[in-house]
Amino acid sequence: MTLGRPFRTFWTAAVLVNLGDGIRLAAFPLLAASLSADPFTVGAVAAAGTLPWLLTGLLAGSLADRHGARVLLPLADALRVAVLAALVALLATDRASVAAVATAAFLLGVGETMRDVAAETVVPRLVPAALLERANGRLSAGTVVGNEFVGPLVGGTLFAAGAALPFVVNSATTAVAVLLVLSLPAAALTALGPAVPPGEGRGAVHRLREGVAWLARDRSLGTLVLAVAAVALADSAWFSLFVVYTEQRLGLGAVGFGALLALGAGGGLMGALLADRVIGGRRHRSVVTWSALGAAAPPCLLLLVAEPWAAGVVVVASSGAFGVLNVATASLRHRLVPDPLRGRVTAAWRTAVYGAGAVGALVGGALASGAGLEAPFVLSAVLGTAVAVAWWLVSAPRPRPAG
Repeated sequence: MTLGRPFRTFWTAAVLVNLGDGIRLAAFPLLAASLSADPFTVGAVAAAGTLPWLLTGLLAGSLADRHGARVLLPLADALRVAVLAALVALLATDRASVAAVATAAFLLGVGETMRDVAAETVVPRLVPAALLERANGRLSAGTVVGNEFVGPLVGGTLFAAGAALPFVVNSATTAVAVLLVLSLPAAALTALGPAVPPGEGRGAVHRLREGVAWLARDRSLGTLVLAVAAVALADSAWFSLFVVYTEQRLGLGAVGFGALLALGAGGGLMGALLADRVIGGRRHRSVVTWSALGAAAPPCLLLLVAEPWAAGVVVVASSGAFGVLNVATASLRHRLVPDPLRGRVTAAWRTAVYGAGAVGALVGGALASGAGLEAPFVLSAVLGTAVAVAWWLVSAPRPRPAG
């Protein structure tokens, strides 16, 4: 059984979009730094690109359920092409400012949020249920390659040749992705349930509440989103300070830290590609348990061995486990969430997880300041172990009542 041509077309479009995202990931901080030497200003541009998930994530889910991916995917990508074109025009005429760059980063983040939510609603209609893990693994691998491997390298190289070049290429990759999505059979994108789900006469706030309420009521996914959010918090707590740890404890510079990031990306890619086999037979309960533990516990190795090779083992193991965890949880959402609610539930899920990651970065910073750089490693291991045990216990099948 193969994934089929529609999925391959969809996958190609997703890879192109993620390649463009990776290019932009490297180019935006470089552009901000070229316009201002103020660290706070440069950080503000980075923050502008990450805010949309927290501010517009739930709205993106509502739009995905109301209008369908056939409308939202091309619309989101077209929005990003238009924003990129405007930014290129500003750069070409030397009129770019930090405010304009921050605005562009925010709008591109809004488009990315809309696209990511709409794209996830499509997968169950492109492949048979038996191939969901394989499809999600391929999509996750494409994200890693585009966002973490090829994209940033290309973005930095292009920026060195000309400030506008990364955004021109980003615009081109996104435009091709739009054409690929539009070439898909209409049924592949519109067969997601009603274009406007039940409750169309109710307000947007009510529709948002429906998605959040469904997730909160569902025992399996409601518990799982809390577990994944806790793992994200634990991971962010130590990884947000990893660059400082590698410099102060391991004596590594920018090149060494970059090498560790590349190793981590390799681990994430390996985990995404192997997830289908690991989950074989739908062993989601045990896979989620072990991958949650594997994502959060490895940093404690650095408490015992403060060596560069140990840091390499940590980033490969944790990133690989995260790759498996992401595929397993996405596949469970695709199997369990009703079509008309999939966009809103996905958006609520991602908003919770990304929000937990932001909190984790703050918690890690506070712990490191008060108890030392190794304190977030302890937090990650303890929280990861607690989450794995709690999930294993809570997700145990309930005995059927007699009679």
